[in-house]
Amino acid sequence: MSRPIEDYALIGDTRTAALVGKDGSIDWLCVPRFDSPACFAALLGDEGNGHWRIAPIDATATVRRHYRDATLVLETEFTTDAGAVAVVDFMPQPRNDGQVDVVRLVQGRRGAVDMCTELVLRFDYGSVVPWVERRGYGLRAVAGPDAVRFESPVALENENFRSIGRFTVREGETWPFRLTWFPSHRDGPVVGEWQAELERCEAWWHDWAERCTYEGPYRDAVLRSLIVLKALTYGPTGGIVAAVTTSLPERVGGARNWDYRYCWIRDSTLTLDALASSGFLAEARAWRDWLLRAAAGKPSQLQIMYSVTGERRLQEAELPWLPGYEGSRPVRIGNAAHGQVQLDVYGEIMDSFHIDRVHGMPASDAAWQLQRVLLEALETAWRQPDEGIWEVRGPPRHFTHSKVMAWVAFDRAVEAVEAFGREGPVEHWRQLRAAIHDDVCANGFDAALNTFVQHYGSTQVDAALLMIPLVGFLAADDPRMVGTVDRIMQELTADGLLRRYAPAESVDGLAGDEGVFLACSFWLADVLCLMGRLDESRALFHRLLALRNDVGLLAEEYEWRSRRQLGNFPQAFSHIGLIATAHNLGPACGPAHRRAGSRAPVKPRPPGDS
Repeated sequence: MSRPIEDYALIGDTRTAALVGKDGSIDWLCVPRFDSPACFAALLGDEGNGHWRIAPIDATATVRRHYRDATLVLETEFTTDAGAVAVVDFMPQPRNDGQVDVVRLVQGRRGAVDMCTELVLRFDYGSVVPWVERRGYGLRAVAGPDAVRFESPVALENENFRSIGRFTVREGETWPFRLTWFPSHRDGPVVGEWQAELERCEAWWHDWAERCTYEGPYRDAVLRSLIVLKALTYGPTGGIVAAVTTSLPERVGGARNWDYRYCWIRDSTLTLDALASSGFLAEARAWRDWLLRAAAGKPSQLQIMYSVTGERRLQEAELPWLPGYEGSRPVRIGNAAHGQVQLDVYGEIMDSFHIDRVHGMPASDAAWQLQRVLLEALETAWRQPDEGIWEVRGPPRHFTHSKVMAWVAFDRAVEAVEAFGREGPVEHWRQLRAAIHDDVCANGFDAALNTFVQHYGSTQVDAALLMIPLVGFLAADDPRMVGTVDRIMQELTADGLLRRYAPAESVDGLAGDEGVFLACSFWLADVLCLMGRLDESRALFHRLLALRNDVGLLAEEYEWRSRRQLGNFPQAFSHIGLIATAHNLGPACGPAHRRAGSRAPVKPRPPGDS
């Protein structure tokens, strides 16, 4: 039986990451990159698919855990009748040769506690059992390109392809364990002294966190979310993945299971603004530069997502040997949505570089040349249907949000000329901006229902329509937007939180429902803030903060009936939303206020007069 998703905490080294359960088990570890085949995968199947557990033998032990200050050093304390012991988990700062280390320190706090360590090594998502040899330091395991050195101060016994050791930890003692992945063609890894590595790791995170400039009432939550974004960053390239996991379901037992270990263009603007607004300009620049490299090339080949290094070929495959998280199948790696057409990415790219200019980052002629080429392609492409922001696997449609983001692209191009002195055919761009605005208001708005709709010809709404005021297309208090927000709250609210849309096989090609989408609820809080409905906005924000797990992490979705987190974890989109809403509710001008501005080219008009 899989543990609840919210029972996991994250550790990482900006090269890869691992999830640590409340029971002391590391059940998800991808090395040396998020998409590597060297992967523990117990969240996606039974325990035989790989895990590493260190915990008291007494199954009745109580558990408390926390991160050490503003770091990714996790401390889990187990208390039994015999005493108390802490397991300290961290990943040392990365090396350039691809080596990955996980260090686990078992520290006696009180009394004497009987402990057990159990290691089950499986590679390639549980499909490969390695050759394991005993060594003086513990174990060495090899399978194809992957090798592991496992250091254990405890004698290990093999029990049915599991390496198990039992030991007793007394007050004041520290028992160090280390798992090191390295390429199998190398002689062996370089191993440091654990105390020095722990001190360096803590100091590195403290130095990084000190750069945070957000000083509002939600500082702890914002800083933890920023640390999550840093942990989701692949350091060598600056690419930020949506999550470190794949196929954690949007509905337990369902088929909405996707691989999120990639970098989405749709996240780019909000990510860049969250980092830059909080003082992390170096990370924002690195993300901007990753975006520039990934998007470079022929405009018609622009993708909605790329790998952490910018690869484009992300073929989707199913892993039938894995039963999936609580029977949620299929388990997928790769993501077929990379081949979809989503027109909103043009607007996201243009808005990202606009935010880049707003925050005073160095100008780039190459970036501006790329933007102009993309705008030329969008001049005709914006009239075409697409798969939309939610990557529906049904037929292409004229999604309202996609058209709005096409408007954003030309609006930011006009702004680049008028406010930042870039060169371009600004009058032509103004005309295109106005044409798209008129088209959306004529075809994306249902006057009888007084609401914008999910796609042209539909009577349904979706949460992406909340972006209309957040990007400045219309003012938040425009009567058409007020009607849209009211309709969204009426039709998409579940227990006070928002679903993305009403899932239906006729719309997205998939059967079954899903949980509420946390990023959308943050968007609603932002729109309510722009409307001046501050009490409602704060109440919703506080409700969302309460959904974080005990160490401040959020998944993609939340199941309101069972009160469980759902979807891939931890989810960058959710944490970006938290950061943005905290800024918007503060005394300073937040991203919603900056993006909304006063760019709408027409004044608010009464319902029906479109």
